[in-house]
Amino acid sequence: MEGAARLSAPRAYFRQAEDFFILFGTLLRLFATLGAVAETVFLQGRVLGLAQLTQVRQLLAAHPDWSRYRLSREVARSWDWRNPLGQLKDMAARSLLLKLEQRGWIELPPRRWASPNRMRHKRMPALPQGEGDRPVIGSLDQLRPLAIQELSGAAAAEQQLFAGLLHRHHYLSYRSPVGENLQYLVRDQQGRPLACLLFGAAAWHCGPRDRYVGWDAATRQRQLHLLANNSRFLVLPWVQVSCLGSHLLGRVSRHLSRDWHRKYGHPIYLLETFVERDRFAGTCYQAANWRCVGQTQGRTRQDRPDGQHHQVPIKDIYLYALHPRFREHLQGQSPAGRTST
Repeated sequence: MEGAARLSAPRAYFRQAEDFFILFGTLLRLFATLGAVAETVFLQGRVLGLAQLTQVRQLLAAHPDWSRYRLSREVARSWDWRNPLGQLKDMAARSLLLKLEQRGWIELPPRRWASPNRMRHKRMPALPQGEGDRPVIGSLDQLRPLAIQELSGAAAAEQQLFAGLLHRHHYLSYRSPVGENLQYLVRDQQGRPLACLLFGAAAWHCGPRDRYVGWDAATRQRQLHLLANNSRFLVLPWVQVSCLGSHLLGRVSRHLSRDWHRKYGHPIYLLETFVERDRFAGTCYQAANWRCVGQTQGRTRQDRPDGQHHQVPIKDIYLYALHPRFREHLQGQSPAGRTST
Protein backbone atom coordinates (compact mmCIF):
# COMPACT_ATOMS: atom_id res chain seq x y z
CA MET A 1 0.00 0.00 0.00
CA GLU A 2 1.82 3.08 -1.28
CA GLY A 3 2.50 5.74 1.32
CA ALA A 4 1.67 3.53 4.28
CA ALA A 5 3.86 3.97 7.35
CA ARG A 6 6.26 1.12 8.08
CA LEU A 7 6.63 -0.15 11.62
CA SER A 8 9.53 -2.37 12.62
CA ALA A 9 7.68 -5.54 13.62
CA PRO A 10 8.40 -9.20 12.80
CA ARG A 11 6.90 -10.22 9.45
CA ALA A 12 5.63 -13.43 11.00
CA TYR A 13 3.26 -11.41 13.16
CA PHE A 14 0.85 -11.00 10.24
CA ARG A 15 -0.79 -13.95 8.56
CA GLN A 16 -2.40 -12.26 5.54
CA ALA A 17 -2.57 -9.02 3.59
CA GLU A 18 -5.43 -7.68 5.67
CA ASP A 19 -5.93 -8.58 9.31
CA PHE A 20 -7.50 -7.22 12.46
CA PHE A 21 -6.76 -7.03 16.17
CA ILE A 22 -8.41 -5.50 19.23
CA LEU A 23 -6.68 -2.64 21.05
CA PHE A 24 -8.37 -1.67 24.36
CA GLY A 25 -11.82 -2.34 22.99
CA THR A 26 -11.31 -0.85 19.51
CA LEU A 27 -10.91 -2.82 16.31
CA LEU A 28 -7.81 -1.82 14.40
CA ARG A 29 -7.13 -2.63 10.76
CA LEU A 30 -3.62 -3.48 9.62
CA PHE A 31 -2.49 -3.44 6.01
CA ALA A 32 0.59 -5.46 4.98
CA THR A 33 2.36 -5.05 1.62
CA LEU A 34 4.52 -7.31 -0.50
CA GLY A 35 7.84 -8.32 0.98
CA ALA A 36 7.68 -6.02 4.02
CA VAL A 37 5.32 -5.08 6.76
CA ALA A 38 3.56 -1.77 6.25
CA GLU A 39 0.66 -0.67 8.40
CA THR A 40 -1.81 2.07 8.88
CA VAL A 41 -3.53 1.73 12.23
CA PHE A 42 -6.89 3.47 12.64
CA LEU A 43 -7.77 4.03 16.28
CA GLN A 44 -10.93 5.95 17.23
CA GLY A 45 -10.40 8.30 14.30
CA ARG A 46 -6.62 8.43 14.78
CA VAL A 47 -3.87 7.07 12.57
CA LEU A 48 -0.87 5.46 14.26
CA GLY A 49 2.01 5.37 11.82
CA LEU A 50 5.77 5.75 11.75
CA ALA A 51 5.69 9.38 12.93
CA GLN A 52 3.68 8.54 16.05
CA LEU A 53 5.76 5.47 16.84
CA THR A 54 8.97 7.47 16.42
CA GLN A 55 7.59 10.15 18.72
CA VAL A 56 6.92 7.56 21.43
CA ARG A 57 10.39 6.04 21.02
CA GLN A 58 12.05 9.46 21.23
CA LEU A 59 10.07 10.24 24.36
CA LEU A 60 11.24 6.98 25.97
CA ALA A 61 14.87 7.62 24.99
CA ALA A 62 14.85 11.23 26.22
CA HIS A 63 13.25 10.44 29.58
CA PRO A 64 14.36 7.00 30.82
CA ASP A 65 13.60 8.11 34.39
CA TRP A 66 9.91 8.80 33.74
CA SER A 67 7.25 6.51 35.14
CA ARG A 68 4.70 4.79 32.93
CA TYR A 69 2.08 7.10 34.38
CA ARG A 70 3.97 10.21 33.33
CA LEU A 71 4.74 8.77 29.90
CA SER A 72 1.09 8.00 29.21
CA ARG A 73 0.00 11.48 30.23
CA GLU A 74 2.67 13.07 28.04
CA VAL A 75 1.61 10.95 25.05
CA ALA A 76 -2.02 11.96 25.58
CA ARG A 77 -1.02 15.62 25.97
CA SER A 78 1.24 15.71 22.91
CA TRP A 79 -1.49 14.13 20.76
CA ASP A 80 -4.17 16.28 22.40
CA TRP A 81 -5.97 13.02 23.19
CA ARG A 82 -8.95 14.11 25.27
CA ASN A 83 -12.53 13.16 25.98
CA PRO A 84 -15.42 15.53 25.12
CA LEU A 85 -15.00 17.23 28.51
CA GLY A 86 -11.39 18.08 27.69
CA GLN A 87 -9.87 15.56 30.13
CA LEU A 88 -6.69 13.77 29.06
CA LYS A 89 -7.28 10.15 28.02
CA ASP A 90 -4.15 8.96 29.81
CA MET A 91 -5.58 5.51 30.58
CA ALA A 92 -6.22 4.95 26.87
CA ALA A 93 -2.66 6.10 26.18
CA ARG A 94 -1.38 3.72 28.86
CA SER A 95 -3.17 0.79 27.23
CA LEU A 96 -1.76 1.79 23.86
CA LEU A 97 1.80 1.84 25.21
CA LEU A 98 1.34 -1.60 26.75
CA LYS A 99 0.05 -3.00 23.45
CA LEU A 100 3.00 -1.50 21.59
CA GLU A 101 5.38 -3.12 24.06
CA GLN A 102 3.65 -6.51 23.76
CA ARG A 103 4.25 -6.40 20.01
CA GLY A 104 7.93 -5.62 20.43
CA TRP A 105 7.73 -2.08 19.00
CA ILE A 106 8.84 -0.25 22.18
CA GLU A 107 10.32 -1.06 25.58
CA LEU A 108 8.69 0.60 28.57
CA PRO A 109 10.51 1.33 31.84
CA PRO A 110 10.01 -1.22 34.63
CA ARG A 111 6.87 -0.93 36.72
CA ARG A 112 7.51 1.04 39.88
CA TRP A 113 4.84 -0.84 41.78
CA ALA A 114 2.59 -3.77 41.03
CA SER A 115 -0.92 -2.94 39.97
CA PRO A 116 -3.17 -3.99 42.87
CA ASN A 117 -6.05 -6.38 42.35
CA ARG A 118 -8.65 -4.12 43.88
CA MET A 119 -11.39 -6.74 44.09
CA ARG A 120 -9.09 -9.38 45.62
CA HIS A 121 -8.06 -7.08 48.44
CA LYS A 122 -11.24 -5.03 48.67
CA ARG A 123 -13.10 -5.46 51.90
CA MET A 124 -16.66 -6.26 51.00
CA PRO A 125 -19.15 -4.11 52.90
CA ALA A 126 -21.28 -5.86 55.49
CA LEU A 127 -25.01 -5.77 54.85
CA PRO A 128 -27.14 -4.03 57.45
CA GLN A 129 -28.23 -6.24 60.33
CA GLY A 130 -30.76 -8.76 59.07
CA GLU A 131 -30.52 -7.56 55.46
CA GLY A 132 -31.11 -10.46 53.14
CA ASP A 133 -32.38 -12.74 55.90
CA ARG A 134 -35.97 -11.69 55.28
CA PRO A 135 -37.37 -11.46 51.76
CA VAL A 136 -38.74 -8.16 50.52
CA ILE A 137 -42.23 -9.13 49.41
CA GLY A 138 -45.10 -6.91 48.37
CA SER A 139 -46.28 -4.63 45.64
CA LEU A 140 -44.26 -1.96 43.92
CA ASP A 141 -46.44 0.72 45.51
CA GLN A 142 -45.48 -0.50 48.99
CA LEU A 143 -41.79 0.20 48.24
CA ARG A 144 -42.28 3.71 46.89
CA PRO A 145 -40.85 6.23 46.71
CA LEU A 146 -37.80 4.51 45.25
CA ALA A 147 -34.41 6.25 45.43
CA ILE A 148 -32.37 5.65 42.28
CA GLN A 149 -28.87 7.02 42.88
CA GLU A 150 -26.24 7.44 40.18
CA LEU A 151 -22.99 6.86 42.04
CA SER A 152 -20.59 9.25 40.28
CA GLY A 153 -19.21 11.35 43.11
CA ALA A 154 -21.14 9.36 45.73
CA ALA A 155 -19.65 8.38 49.07
CA ALA A 156 -17.14 5.55 48.99
CA ALA A 157 -19.42 3.41 51.14
CA GLU A 158 -22.17 3.55 48.50
CA GLN A 159 -19.77 2.62 45.71
CA GLN A 160 -18.37 -0.24 47.78
CA LEU A 161 -21.87 -1.49 48.53
CA PHE A 162 -22.71 -1.45 44.83
CA ALA A 163 -19.54 -3.39 43.95
CA GLY A 164 -20.02 -5.82 46.80
CA LEU A 165 -23.61 -6.65 45.91
CA LEU A 166 -22.74 -7.32 42.27
CA HIS A 167 -19.66 -9.29 43.24
CA ARG A 168 -21.61 -11.53 45.58
CA HIS A 169 -24.96 -11.93 43.88
CA HIS A 170 -24.63 -11.42 40.10
CA TYR A 171 -23.99 -14.65 38.19
CA LEU A 172 -21.16 -12.95 36.25
CA SER A 173 -19.73 -11.45 39.46
CA TYR A 174 -18.01 -8.08 39.18
CA ARG A 175 -14.53 -6.64 39.52
CA SER A 176 -14.40 -2.96 38.69
CA PRO A 177 -15.72 -0.60 36.01
CA VAL A 178 -13.71 -0.11 32.83
CA GLY A 179 -13.96 2.95 30.62
CA GLU A 180 -17.02 5.20 30.51
CA ASN A 181 -19.75 3.87 32.78
CA LEU A 182 -22.69 4.76 35.01
CA GLN A 183 -23.65 2.88 38.17
CA TYR A 184 -27.13 3.04 39.71
CA LEU A 185 -28.04 1.81 43.19
CA VAL A 186 -31.74 1.48 44.00
CA ARG A 187 -33.25 1.67 47.50
CA ASP A 188 -36.82 1.57 48.76
CA GLN A 189 -38.53 4.07 51.08
CA GLN A 190 -36.93 2.37 54.09
CA GLY A 191 -33.44 2.70 52.62
CA ARG A 192 -33.10 -1.01 51.86
CA PRO A 193 -31.02 -1.81 48.74
CA LEU A 194 -33.12 -3.45 46.05
CA ALA A 195 -31.15 -3.47 42.79
CA CYS A 196 -27.98 -2.48 40.93
CA LEU A 197 -27.67 -1.40 37.29
CA LEU A 198 -24.38 -0.89 35.45
CA PHE A 199 -24.03 0.69 32.00
CA GLY A 200 -20.74 0.80 30.11
CA ALA A 201 -19.12 0.69 26.69
CA ALA A 202 -21.02 -1.02 23.89
CA ALA A 203 -19.82 -4.19 22.18
CA TRP A 204 -17.44 -3.39 19.35
CA HIS A 205 -19.15 -5.55 16.76
CA CYS A 206 -22.63 -7.08 16.80
CA GLY A 207 -24.10 -8.02 13.43
CA PRO A 208 -27.83 -7.89 14.24
CA ARG A 209 -27.43 -4.62 16.15
CA ASP A 210 -25.34 -2.99 13.43
CA ARG A 211 -27.85 -3.97 10.75
CA TYR A 212 -30.71 -2.62 12.87
CA VAL A 213 -28.92 0.71 13.29
CA GLY A 214 -27.77 0.81 9.66
CA TRP A 215 -24.06 0.94 10.43
CA ASP A 216 -21.16 0.18 8.16
CA ALA A 217 -17.80 -0.47 9.81
CA ALA A 218 -16.48 3.10 9.42
CA THR A 219 -19.63 4.74 10.78
CA ARG A 220 -19.76 2.31 13.70
CA GLN A 221 -16.18 3.21 14.62
CA ARG A 222 -17.03 6.93 14.68
CA GLN A 223 -20.38 6.67 16.48
CA LEU A 224 -20.06 3.70 18.84
CA HIS A 225 -19.49 5.96 21.85
CA LEU A 226 -23.12 7.13 21.48
CA LEU A 227 -24.39 3.67 22.45
CA ALA A 228 -24.17 2.11 25.95
CA ASN A 229 -24.36 -1.47 27.18
CA ASN A 230 -26.36 -2.58 30.22
CA SER A 231 -23.68 -5.04 31.30
CA ARG A 232 -25.07 -5.79 34.79
CA PHE A 233 -28.64 -5.73 36.08
CA LEU A 234 -29.26 -7.27 39.49
CA VAL A 235 -32.45 -7.36 41.47
CA LEU A 236 -31.25 -8.73 44.79
CA PRO A 237 -32.24 -12.37 45.26
CA TRP A 238 -34.32 -11.71 48.39
CA VAL A 239 -36.39 -9.01 46.62
CA GLN A 240 -39.60 -10.54 45.23
CA VAL A 241 -41.66 -7.67 43.84
CA SER A 242 -43.64 -8.00 40.63
CA CYS A 243 -42.75 -5.60 37.80
CA LEU A 244 -39.82 -4.08 39.70
CA GLY A 245 -37.25 -4.94 37.02
CA SER A 246 -39.13 -3.42 34.09
CA HIS A 247 -40.06 -0.38 36.20
CA LEU A 248 -36.41 0.29 37.01
CA LEU A 249 -35.31 -0.11 33.39
CA GLY A 250 -37.91 2.46 32.41
CA ARG A 251 -36.99 4.90 35.17
CA VAL A 252 -33.25 4.75 34.53
CA SER A 253 -33.58 5.00 30.74
CA ARG A 254 -35.41 8.33 31.05
CA HIS A 255 -32.40 10.16 32.51
CA LEU A 256 -29.42 7.99 31.53
CA SER A 257 -28.44 10.10 28.51
CA ARG A 258 -28.52 13.27 30.62
CA ASP A 259 -26.42 11.62 33.32
CA TRP A 260 -23.93 10.39 30.70
CA HIS A 261 -23.63 13.81 29.13
CA ARG A 262 -23.02 15.42 32.50
CA LYS A 263 -20.23 12.95 33.28
CA TYR A 264 -18.61 12.46 29.87
CA GLY A 265 -19.72 15.36 27.69
CA HIS A 266 -21.78 13.45 25.11
CA PRO A 267 -25.25 11.86 25.01
CA ILE A 268 -26.38 8.27 24.53
CA TYR A 269 -28.99 7.46 21.87
CA LEU A 270 -29.37 3.69 22.13
CA LEU A 271 -28.98 1.05 24.82
CA GLU A 272 -28.07 -2.60 24.32
CA THR A 273 -27.89 -5.69 26.49
CA PHE A 274 -27.16 -9.38 25.99
CA VAL A 275 -29.39 -11.91 27.76
CA GLU A 276 -28.10 -15.48 28.13
CA ARG A 277 -31.06 -17.32 26.68
CA ASP A 278 -30.43 -20.66 28.44
CA ARG A 279 -30.49 -18.86 31.78
CA PHE A 280 -33.03 -16.02 31.42
CA ALA A 281 -36.16 -15.29 29.41
CA GLY A 282 -35.56 -11.54 29.15
CA THR A 283 -39.04 -10.87 30.54
CA CYS A 284 -38.24 -7.58 32.26
CA TYR A 285 -36.59 -6.18 29.11
CA GLN A 286 -39.58 -7.19 27.02
CA ALA A 287 -41.94 -5.60 29.53
CA ALA A 288 -39.88 -2.40 29.39
CA ASN A 289 -40.26 -2.32 25.57
CA TRP A 290 -36.72 -3.33 24.69
CA ARG A 291 -36.57 -4.92 21.23
CA CYS A 292 -34.95 -8.31 20.60
CA VAL A 293 -33.09 -8.00 17.27
CA GLY A 294 -31.33 -11.36 17.11
CA GLN A 295 -28.84 -13.63 18.81
CA THR A 296 -25.09 -13.76 19.21
CA GLN A 297 -23.04 -16.48 17.53
CA GLY A 298 -21.29 -17.72 20.67
CA ARG A 299 -18.00 -16.03 19.78
CA THR A 300 -15.69 -13.82 21.87
CA ARG A 301 -12.93 -11.26 21.34
CA GLN A 302 -10.46 -14.05 22.03
CA ASP A 303 -11.28 -15.73 18.70
CA ARG A 304 -8.15 -16.28 16.60
CA PRO A 305 -7.68 -15.42 12.92
CA ASP A 306 -6.94 -19.10 12.14
CA GLY A 307 -10.55 -19.96 12.94
CA GLN A 308 -10.13 -21.26 16.49
CA HIS A 309 -12.60 -19.70 18.88
CA HIS A 310 -13.95 -19.97 22.39
CA GLN A 311 -17.51 -21.23 22.50
CA VAL A 312 -19.69 -19.20 24.86
CA PRO A 313 -23.45 -19.27 25.54
CA ILE A 314 -25.78 -17.86 22.91
CA LYS A 315 -27.35 -14.56 24.01
CA ASP A 316 -30.41 -12.66 22.86
CA ILE A 317 -29.63 -9.09 21.78
CA TYR A 318 -31.98 -6.43 23.13
CA LEU A 319 -31.98 -2.75 22.15
CA TYR A 320 -33.78 0.29 23.53
CA ALA A 321 -33.88 3.65 21.75
CA LEU A 322 -33.45 6.78 23.87
CA HIS A 323 -34.30 9.17 21.04
CA PRO A 324 -36.97 8.94 18.30
CA ARG A 325 -34.35 9.73 15.62
CA PHE A 326 -31.64 7.54 17.11
CA ARG A 327 -30.65 6.15 13.71
CA GLU A 328 -29.92 9.62 12.34
CA HIS A 329 -27.70 10.40 15.32
CA LEU A 330 -25.90 7.05 15.23
CA GLN A 331 -25.36 7.33 11.49
CA GLY A 332 -23.96 10.85 11.90
CA GLN A 333 -26.73 12.39 9.79
CA SER A 334 -27.81 15.01 12.34
CA PRO A 335 -25.71 17.93 13.61
CA ALA A 336 -25.72 16.52 17.15
CA GLY A 337 -24.66 13.12 15.84
CA ARG A 338 -21.59 14.45 14.06
CA THR A 339 -19.32 14.17 17.07
CA SER A 340 -15.59 13.58 17.10
CA THR A 341 -14.06 10.52 18.75
